[in-house]
Amino acid sequence: MFRGQTYDGSSFFELLRVDAPHLLPDFSGMDWAAIQIPHATTILALRYEDGALMAGDRLATAGHQVATRDVEKVFKIDDTCLMAIAGAAGPAVEMVRIFQLELEHYEKIEGQEITFEGKANRLSFLLRQNLPAAMQGLVVMPLFCGYDHELGRARIYKFDITGGRYREEDYYADGSGGKDARSSLKKAFRPGMSRDEAVRAAVAGLVDAADEDRATGGADLQRGIFPIVKLATRGGIEEVSEDEVRRVYELEIASRRDPA
Repeated sequence: MFRGQTYDGSSFFELLRVDAPHLLPDFSGMDWAAIQIPHATTILALRYEDGALMAGDRLATAGHQVATRDVEKVFKIDDTCLMAIAGAAGPAVEMVRIFQLELEHYEKIEGQEITFEGKANRLSFLLRQNLPAAMQGLVVMPLFCGYDHELGRARIYKFDITGGRYREEDYYADGSGGKDARSSLKKAFRPGMSRDEAVRAAVAGLVDAADEDRATGGADLQRGIFPIVKLATRGGIEEVSEDEVRRVYELEIASRRDPA
């Protein structure tokens, strides 16, 4: 099926690198200082009683301009895991697609699903492959979370640009508004939060980030654009409906106008 039959391992990335390198993203030889690249901004994840929640605002910026108002930053990777992206939007979305195929390819070759720890390792590997592009300014900063059926609980990992991964027990936020979102989550988080409490905490974190960081998009009421919120539980992946996110957002804003 593959030209030359030169690679028969379980890594889809290595299969492409060996057998079809022209299909891999190639960002070499370009003067990125002269190009404004769309950047995804604030993402966050937190654990709650039934699993893990992941959320992101919808704005992508290019310098001081709006690049996209409704970009998706939270992706379903498989039936148990989610990945959110901040940083250079193009390479980040390509990494999501390759990561999804990495896990599918492994399962087909090995005949079994890779472990949660193995999935995090695969994402670390992809980030290391992106390091030359990151050194040119195309930085990808993902968050990874999901439900680990072997351990019976949700897990969250953050990463650096070299592929280093670090387990976050309860919550984390990244991107240009990540610091403000983390401060918000620090105040709101408590162990054993319900689903509704977790959604409210995530929306509040993104509202705080948008309030302090100009690159983070708040809810766009004129266009009806609200943050994306997804859940990873024992039962699978669920996307919180836009209507529910809208209601939670309106409650959050109302509580700030009238704290009593």
